[in-house]
Amino acid sequence: MPGKSPEVPARYYARLYELLAQDGVNVAALFQAARIRPAVAKAPDAVLRLSQVEALLDEIFRLTRRRDQSHDLGRALKLSSHSIVGYGMLSSPTVGYAMTLAARYFRLIMPSFRMRFRVDAEHAEIEILPVLPMSTSCLLFHLEAIAVALHWEIRELLKNQMPTYELYLSIAPPPHQERYNELVEARCHFGWQSRPGLRMQFPAAVALRTPALADVGAVQMAEKRCNELIRSAIAQGKVGDWIRMMLREASDGWPSLNELAQTLNLSSRTLDRYLEKEGESFRKLSNRTRYEKALELLDDERLTVTHIAHELGYTDMSNFARSFRREAGVAPGDYRSRRATRAHSSIQ
Repeated sequence: MPGKSPEVPARYYARLYELLAQDGVNVAALFQAARIRPAVAKAPDAVLRLSQVEALLDEIFRLTRRRDQSHDLGRALKLSSHSIVGYGMLSSPTVGYAMTLAARYFRLIMPSFRMRFRVDAEHAEIEILPVLPMSTSCLLFHLEAIAVALHWEIRELLKNQMPTYELYLSIAPPPHQERYNELVEARCHFGWQSRPGLRMQFPAAVALRTPALADVGAVQMAEKRCNELIRSAIAQGKVGDWIRMMLREASDGWPSLNELAQTLNLSSRTLDRYLEKEGESFRKLSNRTRYEKALELLDDERLTVTHIAHELGYTDMSNFARSFRREAGVAPGDYRSRRATRAHSSIQ
């Protein structure tokens, strides 16, 4: 159905409800606010629309006045929480194999994100990137929850013998930054890159370690079932909506079509064809989103026009001014001045 919100597994949020109930939160009110039927929310194979998840999180933040529930949820999740994929990870012959399996079938864990895993002579590296459009608060919640969950799950695979590693997050340091001290072995770096995502970098030797429950027969069975599920999975959401989110959330630069295509393991030509099917083109979508973001940034008097141009990916101020004038009819500085004048007049 056109315009239908993408769906994600409900099982992780069911665990969140339990944690909130323990803290005295009225979970029934949360369901009502997010238009979630309680019976559906708690069913093992239930799914929620992403719009319901966004409404749910907004209501949680409003009721609790906290933003660190992502850490509570991440800590509460186990490898077994991920159904057949988690079973395959636990049964893998090496930690590297487990991470490769998780990356291959991450759509079955959380289809709104993509996982990449690579190993070179020095490092084993995990990268998590969003692949579905979502609100900023929903994106931040999930990035933090995934980072915390991965920390404890990898620790489980390593039999609690976790090495020091680097954790890079694209988010700014949150108000609850001290909670990252709970991830004892993690050296945290905030504001890692312009595009939203996270990266975990371990010593390469981690990939060769053997999990306690390694079982070749079990992992083969798990992979067979995962293949059956992934073949039947339907692509969710619009490519154009996802690109719009990636552009909107970017800072200190502007992602190119090729960079976004690489995120999805597609060629830029293939991604462009998907956009054509939706009646879009990357150039038009990029120009429109860039202009919309320019308007938002110009509303913030703390930001200089030069800073805004840089954040929008312009290396030359004149190019930014020319592009903005083409859309707005005035230069960026004049737009800001006129808006300030109108705001002042409306107050008087």
